[in-house]
Formats: sequence, C-alpha cells, structure tokens
Amino acid sequence: MATIRVDGVDLGVESFGREDDPLVLLAGGTTMLSWPDSLCEWVAEGGRRVVRYDLRDSGASTTKDPENPTYDLRALAADAANLVTALGAESAHLGGHGVGGMVAQVAALDHPGVISALTLVSTRPVAPDPIDDDLPDHDQSAMSEVFSRPQPDWTDRRAVAEYAAASAASLGNDPAQALEIAARIWDRTPTSEVSVHHANQLGKVFSRIDCSPRWRERLGDLRIPSLIVHGRADPFFPVGNGEALAAEIPEAQLLIQEDMGTQIPEWTTDGIATAMLRL
Repeated sequence: MATIRVDGVDLGVESFGREDDPLVLLAGGTTMLSWPDSLCEWVAEGGRRVVRYDLRDSGASTTKDPENPTYDLRALAADAANLVTALGAESAHLGGHGVGGMVAQVAALDHPGVISALTLVSTRPVAPDPIDDDLPDHDQSAMSEVFSRPQPDWTDRRAVAEYAAASAASLGNDPAQALEIAARIWDRTPTSEVSVHHANQLGKVFSRIDCSPRWRERLGDLRIPSLIVHGRADPFFPVGNGEALAAEIPEAQLLIQEDMGTQIPEWTTDGIATAMLRL
C-alpha cells in the first residue's frame, strides 16, 4: 500500500499485478476494501495492473472533516482521472462500487479521453437524494433494521466489527465477510473520531457533498465498454437501479448476481473478474 498525491490530495492506493500491464483503477465505496482482495488478484492474473484506492476522507487518503466536506462529486471524479495520469497511464478501465460507482460515472463523462471502460457495481445513476420516480429507493424495512441498532463504541475494534456483522444479513451480506472487512477498515481509519469512522464504515460523507449537476441524462453519450454488476438481494440500491444503468449506457452488459447484497461476496469474484477482463 502507498499514497499518491494528486492535485494537492493524498490518495491511499494498493497495487496488484505488473506495472506495464493495462491499468484497471478501482474507486472505493468509500474505502478500497469494498473491492475484495480475490477480485483484484483474479483481474491481475488476467494480465491487468489493478490499483484500488480510497476516496477522500476514508482509509489512507486525505482526511479532514467528513461532516463538512469542501469538495464535490466533480472533484472526486477528477481525482480518478488525475490518478490515472499519476500512475503513468494514458487511460484506464475504471471500476466504482456503491458511491464509488457514482464517481466512476461522472469521471467517464467528464474525462472521456482518460476512462476507456467502466465497471459499475451496486450503484445507481443519480445522486443520493432525491431519487427519480422510476428508480427503486432503499428498502425501508432493511434500513430500519440497520439504523435502529445501537451504534458501537467506535474506539473498540471488536465492537465495530460485530456491529457490521449484525447488520450484514439485513443488507444481503455474509456476516463473516462483513466482520472481517469492518475490522480491516477500522485498522486503516486514521483517528477515533466518530465522523471519520462514519465516513469509513458507513460512507456518510457522501450524503454531505454537492453532487450537482445531474448526470443521468448524459449516460447515453458514453461510448466505452461498460459492465453493470448488481445483486438481486441488494436492499440499499435495489436491483432496478442496476437495470436502469444498463438501459441508459449504450451496449452496457448487465450481470445480476442472485444472492448478492451490498457487498461483493467472495463466491462472485472470479465470475465478475472474468466479465471485467472481457471489456
């Protein structure tokens, strides 16, 4: 792992594969650990240089005040494009998971010469709020189950990991995998401040940044190979959001995983990697 400075911001990165292979850049949602190790390894074994990275205010990237971010969605999209250049590549296949998928969409639209292909996982074509009438919103029953649980002591690694595991089933995820990922995220969180843990574990900073203007109406302008991956068991961004993305982006491929929730399960990583390598 390392940090790379782009446009005055440090971004935490981790690389897999050979540096002279074509670049696959994976935007975290919000931390890089939203992309499983095994998926990165599968793609690297397929002849790609894989670099996953943390968005601002998460992981090893520049962390200031997640409750009052001074950047917007366009800045995060520019981070992705600038990171491609900083890594010495002319272009990259860009992947985005969850909110990172929103970053990836805008990066592809705003920096068309830099992004050569897209993989969008468990995301949707609009900003966090408000939702378009034709898109399914968060499953309110699942959200009530998750957010009604007492919050853990964020200074306690085990308590934070167990909180994530207890919420996993409500989000369509594997509790054991959620426990492991939450513990690893906690280890990489640079401070014990609650707002920073919220940004790392829950991605709450994204609800506070300016995501205007809308980009959904521009998706039809994309002319790059695109893969949309979505879990049918995802209650946060229900599967209709992935289906809408696939309909909006010309010739996009849609890969629905029947028992996948908000996280990428280990049992899907080889299949998703294979689909990514075909782009």
